[in-house]
This record gives sequence, C-alpha cells and structure tokens, in this order.
Amino acid sequence: MAERMTGGQAVVRALTEHGVDVAFGIPGVHTLALYDALIDSPIRHILGRHEQGVGFMADGYARASGKPGVALVITGPGVTNVATAVGEAYTDSSPVLVVASAEDQRWAGKMMGHYHDIRDQTEAIRPVTASQT
Repeated sequence: MAERMTGGQAVVRALTEHGVDVAFGIPGVHTLALYDALIDSPIRHILGRHEQGVGFMADGYARASGKPGVALVITGPGVTNVATAVGEAYTDSSPVLVVASAEDQRWAGKMMGHYHDIRDQTEAIRPVTASQT
C-alpha cells in the first residue's frame, strides 16, 4: 500500500529532497499542515513578522548562501504582501521559492467572502516571477 501523507508532508518532503535546509515564514490557518510537517523535518524555520519581510529574508538568504531562499506564506494577503520582495529577487535573478497555500478549490476565485479570498493569486504574482504553479 502506498504511503499516505498530508499535502504539508508532501511539500516538506519535496523541499528536503531538493536540499532546502532553511525556510522563512509566518504560520497561518491555511498552512498548519505544512507547519506540522516541519516539526519533524531537518528544515530550520525562521519566523517572520510580515510576509514582505519573509520574502526579503528568503532573498537575503539566497544571495548570502547561494542556495534558494524559501518563503512560506498564506493565501491571499500573504501572496500580495510577499510580492514586493519577490519582485526584487526576480529583478536581480535571486533564487527565491514562494510556497503559498491555496483556498479550497471549490470556492477559489468566486469572491464569496471566504477567509483570505483572492480572485487569482497566481495571476496576481505572475508579473514578478519567473514561474508559477
């Protein structure tokens, strides 16, 4: 039988397999599974106070270490808040990965007033990134 894991565990496993050893972020209701998975991982988490700061921390880490900087943010305002730092990293070709949670896909983009709803966060950050998924 295949091993069962949460989405957070899958993300942390992928980050670990790609050599990520430090991540910057702010926990939120949408990222609790990710933070639960970080507890038992070798990834060191550094807590930020604002998503923009988290993005700049990831960028600074990337520039100083030569390794990709990783920013963990929540859906909606977490994505829009990190955009300034991501734009700076993009302009200077600094390797920064933003891992953003997503709203339940049944409600995404319907603007029904759900917590941290945003019409299309991928499109919101597209102009300042090299790639989005």
